[in-house]
Amino acid sequence: MLTPQGLKGKQYRVTGNAYPRLGRPPKKSRKVMALIGSLLALALIALGGVQLYDIFTGKGKNASAQACATPSGKPLAAPTPTPDAPASDPHAIPQPAGFKLNVFNATTKSGLAGRTADEFTKRGFTVDKKGNAPAELDKKVPGTAVVIAGPAGAGAATLISSQIAGATVTTDARTDNTVDVVVGDSYNTLLDETQAAAALALAIKPSPTPSSTGSC
Repeated sequence: MLTPQGLKGKQYRVTGNAYPRLGRPPKKSRKVMALIGSLLALALIALGGVQLYDIFTGKGKNASAQACATPSGKPLAAPTPTPDAPASDPHAIPQPAGFKLNVFNATTKSGLAGRTADEFTKRGFTVDKKGNAPAELDKKVPGTAVVIAGPAGAGAATLISSQIAGATVTTDARTDNTVDVVVGDSYNTLLDETQAAAALALAIKPSPTPSSTGSC
């Protein structure tokens, strides 16, 4: 004897190909199922509304960034903008009038230091001294020029070297930010201002670093 569900405890004998018809679930069960379905539909609608709100207000991007985590499992901190280099940074590129420049001639070409000094002056540089190179450098600069500065004049030396094609930079023990430029046998004139600006941009271009914007 079998008692299928929905037959309210009545027992039936199954014979032949005829099976008893199951009764419909109770009305109370149908109401509960309908209520659950309605709640699920409302929850899906609310979730969709929240996602649309995040998209239009930009919060979705922040959520994506916060989803990344370090190996320890903690969220990655938001990137901090790098502040501008302070004026006291010796590697910061100064204004042309922000330091004193000395121009020396290490060649046999007469008047080369004066002409070069005039070119620098026209570009806003402050020329302090000009004349023949000291004995240790006189006729000993085979290239275009040697730019000499102390640690405090590193940025100024970079700026000056960008004005002359092929110039090399050396460091001495001076403590101020003055810069010496000693022109050599291969020197003719300064680069034009467009070329000098391009050379400076290349000189101060930061070294490439691994991108921090990749996916988790």
